[in-house]
Amino acid sequence: MNMTAIAFFMIVVGIPVSAGVGGDMFKRWLRHKEAMTTALNAQTAEKAAQYAAHVERLEERVRVLERIVTDRGMALADEIERLRDAPLN
Repeated sequence: MNMTAIAFFMIVVGIPVSAGVGGDMFKRWLRHKEAMTTALNAQTAEKAAQYAAHVERLEERVRVLERIVTDRGMALADEIERLRDAPLN
């Protein structure tokens, strides 16, 4: 076989086979990346839901604390006023 025949064989057979194998590898890599992205998105959505639930619980606790402080503050002010008005014995 001479060099021209080898070069012709590489062009006619080698390049299309290499392109086909490379294209198949790229398609597999792309499917893998899509699967990884889908899994990451699901994981991120789950974490966001967990954080939202946690924030909601914290906000409820803050509302309770605000209510305790506010209610106690008014009761304390009333108690101080009653003590001021009470006669000294």
